[in-house]
Parts: sequence; structure tokens; C-alpha cells
Amino acid sequence: MKRSKFFPWLDLTVILSLTCYVLLDTFVIPRTYAVVATTSAVATSQATTSTVAAAAGTASVTDTSYSDGSTTITLSTYRIDDTTVYVADVQLSDISALQTAFASSTYGKNVTAKTSTIAAASNAVLAINGDYYGARNSGYVIRNGVLYRSTAQSSDQEDLVILADGSFEIIQEGSVSAQNLLDQGALDVFSFGPALVENGAVSVSADEEVDQAKTTNPRTAIAEISPLHYLFVVADGRTSESTGLSLYQMAQFLQGLGVTTAYNLDGGGSSTMVFNGTVINNPTTSGNTISERKVSDIVYIG
Repeated sequence: MKRSKFFPWLDLTVILSLTCYVLLDTFVIPRTYAVVATTSAVATSQATTSTVAAAAGTASVTDTSYSDGSTTITLSTYRIDDTTVYVADVQLSDISALQTAFASSTYGKNVTAKTSTIAAASNAVLAINGDYYGARNSGYVIRNGVLYRSTAQSSDQEDLVILADGSFEIIQEGSVSAQNLLDQGALDVFSFGPALVENGAVSVSADEEVDQAKTTNPRTAIAEISPLHYLFVVADGRTSESTGLSLYQMAQFLQGLGVTTAYNLDGGGSSTMVFNGTVINNPTTSGNTISERKVSDIVYIG
């Protein structure tokens, strides 16, 4: 007996429907795994001296600087290899001023917002995009001393650990569990990478690159000069004004600024720096339009 022509179409419809669902579930459908205290509540309950000073109007603020007696931020702009690079030199008296935040105060999948939006909700003086943990199903996630994800990406995945004394450490996920890092005093763990500088030496090769990334890209990095002395760095790219940097170029640049440890965060269209409520750089995904890409998390100074 001949099979009805209806069944092949039914099979195709089912396959297409399943494929569409998988794609939507991976990239579009929001899923909430944990809701943290609202950002404003966190800012209130863990208010840093800098936040209080800004609210009281006692901080000294210019277009390129911020100082309140416990937090000092100085912005500088560099021109490196046909690329504009923005560097925020941050000096703190207490590690509590270095914070992280999720989009919509929610740890989940496909929960995103612009860096500037998350920064505003967090009362951030300075913010950069984080590691976009929500684009992956694995990789350690510790934020503000809370463990959210303990599944390793791979044994050689390089993570950045920010410890309670303000120091940075680079680890490989295969060498230590997320719980052990938390027990050792990790406040934040980021799982994008790779490490750019370790012990003052460039730790990437000239041809090393993030998977599926272009050789030159907008970049976001965070670096330590010494505990409580950091650099937040964003490089423009993909435009006629700024070509973008390779990982090696960024690493060499940061080494030249005297950092001991530097780590590559999410880049491309995600790369955004916000200072006093203003987007400082020129974020772009395609190079045709200057606009922020929504991300899952930020690193900020409150």
C-alpha cells in the first residue's frame, strides 16, 4: 500500500517545529533560574561610600573623573593600531565597591538588558559588560559571593577569580571546583576568557582568538595592577574609525600599562563602557549602527 503524501509533509512539519523550538529556547525564550534581591535593594543594603557620597553631592565628578575619598576613577583615551581604546583607572579603599549585576536582577537564560540599563538600576558610577554567562549552559558563575553555576565548560577553560582581598587569580576549571573557589573566598568568577596577562607577562599567542570571533574586534577587558587598583578597558572596533584589536594586541597594550593580571570579557557588539550614566564608547555589532547589544550581566563600581 502506498504511503500517503500527507505523511512526508507531517514529518517535515514536526522537524521544522522542533528545530524552531530549539533555536528559540537557545537564543530567545527567557528562563529564570534565580531572582536575586532587586538591584536597588542590594545597593541600599550594601551601600558603598562612593554611592552615599554621590547621593549626598560630596563626590568630585568631571567628564573624565570621579573621586569621593574612598573611590577614585580616572578615564583616559588611547589610540592603538587604528583603534580607540577607553581605559578607566580605578582605585578603591574597599573591595565592596567592586560589584556585579544581572539583567533584571535575574540569573537565567536569555534574560538580557543594555549595559547602561543595568548600570542605571545598580546606581553604578562606572560599568562594563560582563562575560555574558547566559549565552552558555556551562562555565562557573559566582557573583557577589553567591554560587549560581558549578558546571565546568572544559578542563582547560580559563576563569578569572576575584578574591575577598581584592586580588585577581586565573584558574582552569579542571583544576578546582566552583564550590572550592567559593570556600576559598571567591567573590566573583567569570568564565569567558582567555587570560591576557598573568604575572605581568602576556599569556596569549599572536594568533590566538576566541571561538568564531574575528581577528580584530571590539574588546572588553578587566585588569589588576595591584589589589584594589584596577583597569576597566573597552576598545572600539568594526568601524572605519576603529578597526578593533586582536587578543594579542589588547594583551600587549595592557602589559604596557603595568598590569599584573588581565582577562578578556565578552566582546564584539557587547563591548560597552558606561560612566556617570553616559555610554563612553561606540558599541556596535555590525559596524553600520552604533547601539548597545543587550547582555546578561555587568561589572561595575558603585
